[in-house]
Parts: sequence; structure tokens; C-alpha cells
Amino acid sequence: MSNQSKPVYLKLRDMIAAAIIDGRYAEGEMLPSVRALASEQGANPLTVAKAYQQFQNDGLVEVQRGVGMYVVAGAADRLRRSEREAFLRDEWPEIRARLARLGVSARELLAEA
Repeated sequence: MSNQSKPVYLKLRDMIAAAIIDGRYAEGEMLPSVRALASEQGANPLTVAKAYQQFQNDGLVEVQRGVGMYVVAGAADRLRRSEREAFLRDEWPEIRARLARLGVSARELLAEA
């Protein structure tokens, strides 16, 4: 699914996942409140809550009632693994096929890196 056709809550989920993987939301650190992130991203608070719910369902964050939502230990590694698996399963075959159609070789790619 292209990023443009993704629902907003999944785009937010991807953005938050990238921030956790990159360490912008470190393990043990509190995520921004639903209202704060909604305001920052220009999104509906219910949409942000839905994105956060995905992380809670996956056991990547824990809620401390009345305090906030925190990134659990190991969340970045788990996200990195699942994002890598999704990339290799869903995106890489399309990229590889496009490179082949364009006649781009692995040697050319490595030479440009």
C-alpha cells in the first residue's frame, strides 16, 4: 500500500515507529500526549489515539494511568525487526523488479554508495 493511500492513523503509526527506532522516543521515555501530538501533526486526537492503541496492542508501550504512555524496553529492536521483515516482504521485491526493468545492477548500486 502506498503511503498516500494509507489511512492517517497508519501514517502516524509509521512516523512514531520511526521515531522510536531512531531513538527520538527512547525506551522508558514518555510519548507526547494524544492532544499534543494531534496538535503538532494537525490530526484529530481520535486518530492519534488509534495509532497509539496499535502500539499498546503490540506491547510496545505501556500506559501509566493519569501519567502517560511510555516506550517499553526492547521496543526499538522489536520495531526494527518487524519493519525490516515488512520491507523485505512487501517493498523490496517491487524495488528489485524495478531495478531489473531499468537495467540497474547491484555493482552499479554499490559503486554509487
